[in-house]
Amino acid sequence: MMGLCVLVVTLSLPKHARFKYEYEKGKVWMNKDLVSPYSFAIEKTFEETESDKEDIYKSIFPVYQNSTSIADDEHQAFIADFEVKWESAGIDDDQKNTYRQAGAKILDDVYQRGVMAFNKKYQRSNPNYTFTLLTNNVARQLNTAGVFTPESAAKYVEERVGGLKAIDNKPWLTTIINDHIQQNYIFDERLSAKVETEALKNLSPTRGMVQKGELIVANGAIITAEIYQKLESLKNTYEQDSRYGGNRKAIFFGQLLLGGLVVTLLMIFLRLFRKDIFEDNRKISLILVVITIMLVSLSWAISLKIPNLYYIPYCIVPIIIRVLFDTRLALNIHLLVVLIAGFFVPNSFEFAFLQVTSGMVAIYSIKNLIKREQFLTSAFLILGNYFIAYLGISLIRNNGSVEDLDWVNFVPFVFSVLLSLLAYPLIYAFERVFGLTSEVTLMEITNTNSKLLRELSYKAPGTFQHSLQVANLAEAAIFNVGGNALLVRAGALYHDIGKMENPQYFIENQNKGQNPHDSLSYEASAQIIIRHVNKGVELARRNHLPEMVIDFIRTHHGNTRMDYFYQSFLKNFPEKFVDENIFRYPGPIPFSKETGVLMLADSVEAASRSLKEPDVKSINSLVDRIIDYKLEQGQLNNSNITLKDIANIRTIFKNMLMSIYHVRIDYEI
Repeated sequence: MMGLCVLVVTLSLPKHARFKYEYEKGKVWMNKDLVSPYSFAIEKTFEETESDKEDIYKSIFPVYQNSTSIADDEHQAFIADFEVKWESAGIDDDQKNTYRQAGAKILDDVYQRGVMAFNKKYQRSNPNYTFTLLTNNVARQLNTAGVFTPESAAKYVEERVGGLKAIDNKPWLTTIINDHIQQNYIFDERLSAKVETEALKNLSPTRGMVQKGELIVANGAIITAEIYQKLESLKNTYEQDSRYGGNRKAIFFGQLLLGGLVVTLLMIFLRLFRKDIFEDNRKISLILVVITIMLVSLSWAISLKIPNLYYIPYCIVPIIIRVLFDTRLALNIHLLVVLIAGFFVPNSFEFAFLQVTSGMVAIYSIKNLIKREQFLTSAFLILGNYFIAYLGISLIRNNGSVEDLDWVNFVPFVFSVLLSLLAYPLIYAFERVFGLTSEVTLMEITNTNSKLLRELSYKAPGTFQHSLQVANLAEAAIFNVGGNALLVRAGALYHDIGKMENPQYFIENQNKGQNPHDSLSYEASAQIIIRHVNKGVELARRNHLPEMVIDFIRTHHGNTRMDYFYQSFLKNFPEKFVDENIFRYPGPIPFSKETGVLMLADSVEAASRSLKEPDVKSINSLVDRIIDYKLEQGQLNNSNITLKDIANIRTIFKNMLMSIYHVRIDYEI
């Protein structure tokens, strides 16, 4: 799995050498004097290129075609329309010729001057612009100031007709003329684009040369804008040359070494500090898949030359690992992924600073995941970190000038944070594919309105109340001694669900009256009580509860003996041989701090219900007796609980039980 991960990542990474110097505009050059190893052209900056383009756009003129046929066709159409509408105009026939000649003359004057629609693309600094007019393939240059638009032509017609004294019905003639005004200067988009393309082809992307052996920057010199552009040009030339002429096998081997080193360090970390993950192939597979997807996505983005690599949601990796595993592992993996990515992105230190700090914020913001809203809160905190880091870096780079800050470059960070919210559905997918359980799932199953807990509250209300109290005790204890409080709460709520099969056989569900155990043998009673563990496991698996929650059901009694029924049997049948295993729970004993704490909380809470008059002395004695008994029986040998933890747990249980039973402490008045 390790080899496959390293191979896939290495194959996807860009196969060109990396420029070995890091530099920033306005900073001091801390390396030795840099002398040009070969001659190269100085590339223009983006601003210079845009300025040259603007100059070209100003020097070229859009092309329009003079459609003479439109003027001729509209003139003939005007005459025909005039003849048709004259009959109903109600004007003296003696004036017909005057009207017709005047209208035709005005229409011809309009088309002689030309009618066109202005193109906003060329109205950069002035509403009027120069254009090239082609009339039968003969070109001449005109300005739009001397040409009509459809609107200005209509206004011109109205003014001309209004100035004719011989015309009485001016609106009638104006309407007919305007009906036959069309654009006769037509924008030729194809020819205009061709002229622009040809002009831009001649635009040089470089300015000047740096000769071989020429000093580019001296040690201790400030990197000015001019020096910075030379360094950028050298870097691009170097990487472009290596892309086509470099030793790709050597580059591949170098990347293979780096990838192998990173994955090896990760495995060493897991072997030393998270052996449970190291020995679980499913979890190892998930971690390697997440790392591979992240680095392959980065390589894909580099190959596509997206405008800004900060669009990629790097923080999605620490969020997923934190929710599915823990904080230390999430931070370790995030650091390793960022270190690998830093070899292939520009401004690697800036990149590493931004991503490491944002990843740390992402991890810290969901340290204790108890609400889904924390994902949204985490996104806002990550965005805030990006903002502060970007502002700080920009101020340093721009010599403290706030006016020079380019806030457009912050937009990719916003998209990156929004994409990081995809972690939520991805976590669900990884859980299902790899059979893991996240804190999000634990939050869902600890909802007391869930189907199984609701059924428990109906069938065994006493057991349900007992489970709630155990959850409170265990959660408070594990929070103090260190552990997964959400997991403990989930385990506590479900640890006794097996009692739903025969709830009346458990004392917390019995009403005053007959005890069903009175009619059973001691062996049968013990087996009914013991069977709630296996029944609970069956019920949990049937309802698709996570295996880590089922572990609490299996271990909450360990392999302890049911002394009440066992001692009762010995007392009443001293002459009979008894198999002690009949009265013993199947186990196993708790094997984590969380399952150990739950066992203690369950025993203490159940025993506390037998106290007739709870007071400080009786509660202290009860807690000490229960915990000491579990220790003597070796039930906590595998649970990784220290003596210091035991002392803290005793104190917490005593204080909480006194609060539950409203016991007044001696020093209270």
